[in-house]
Amino acid sequence: MSTLRYWTAGESHGKALLALVDGFPAGFRLNLDVINRELQRRQGGYGRGGRQRIESDQVDLLSGIWKGVTIGSPIALQVVNKDYKLERLGELDRPRPGHGDLPGAIKYLGSIRGILERASARETTVRVAAGALARQLLTAFSIETLGYVVELGGMALPAAPGTIPEHRQLRDQSSIYSLRPDLDLPIQEMIDEAGRAGDTLGGIVEVRVEGLPFGLGTHAQWDLKLDGRLAQAVMAVQAIKGVEIGLGFEAARRRGSQVHDPIQFDAARAGQTGLGYQRPTNNAGGLEAGMTNGQPLVIRAAKKPISTLAQPLESIDLSTKQPAAAAYERSDVCAVSAASVIIENVVAFEVARALVEKFGGDSLVEMQARWDSFQELARRR
Repeated sequence: MSTLRYWTAGESHGKALLALVDGFPAGFRLNLDVINRELQRRQGGYGRGGRQRIESDQVDLLSGIWKGVTIGSPIALQVVNKDYKLERLGELDRPRPGHGDLPGAIKYLGSIRGILERASARETTVRVAAGALARQLLTAFSIETLGYVVELGGMALPAAPGTIPEHRQLRDQSSIYSLRPDLDLPIQEMIDEAGRAGDTLGGIVEVRVEGLPFGLGTHAQWDLKLDGRLAQAVMAVQAIKGVEIGLGFEAARRRGSQVHDPIQFDAARAGQTGLGYQRPTNNAGGLEAGMTNGQPLVIRAAKKPISTLAQPLESIDLSTKQPAAAAYERSDVCAVSAASVIIENVVAFEVARALVEKFGGDSLVEMQARWDSFQELARRR
């Protein structure tokens, strides 16, 4: 079974951040502008702090390509930190509630600095780069993704139904990356007020993936179910404290007749463009028994408020064990907009991983042939 995977390396204020992507098929022409555009979006959104004015993230491809085309070997992605100063930074003695400072320092019997530099959300820069790389593979199979903010600081930002291109246009008009740019102003005022109070805000982001075939993922083993893998990938993003697919927790509050999506068949749509199966609802969020069911994938993530507060919470001084205010380092007031970019791209990578596993092959040509063959066989089912 072909496997697409990646690892990351680097510290927040180190020389660079790296992602090593393995298993990407050969014969694909990459577009660096797609990756750099996502890196720029990750740096944006109302409520970001001073670090984003220092960095101007751009990706370098160090391996795995020849004349702009993938060759099947590991692809190394690098983003250089302009704010490189790790060796000049001092230790923190007062752990910050909500961060990994205290558990990490005790686990490794070392410094808080050594923990926070790797635990920092700056690491998601190269997760976005890897996801944006994978999204280009999805696009070759007409699979589209979109991430956006649906709630911020407790204020819901519901959107009217629409296509991904229509919703992308709305999102790109919004300073907070929601589908309600008309509500940007009250959200900006809320963020400003939190900043003045030395506080921070969280929110909820949603990702939609359309154009998915039946059968990505599997029911056969617990660790290969696509919903479980998506949940792990999303929960592994810094500051994410909850994940929902489809109705999510709301499904527990309803009766089965109000939850499960009826199955219908339209023979007129069972031609070259589809299999003819359709659902009047999508409460399952596009996944059943760990497999895609032909419906759009819908996944949400809850991001807690940023842990570094300008008005610090109570902590202790580790050297004396005496009460002290938590340490403070430069931070954002709100990074929910950035979270929507990060979650969109980690979801895209996991979907691309499942796509490679289903349609396999060492090259894009092989994958496309297997995709076409599967669609033809599925139409006969």
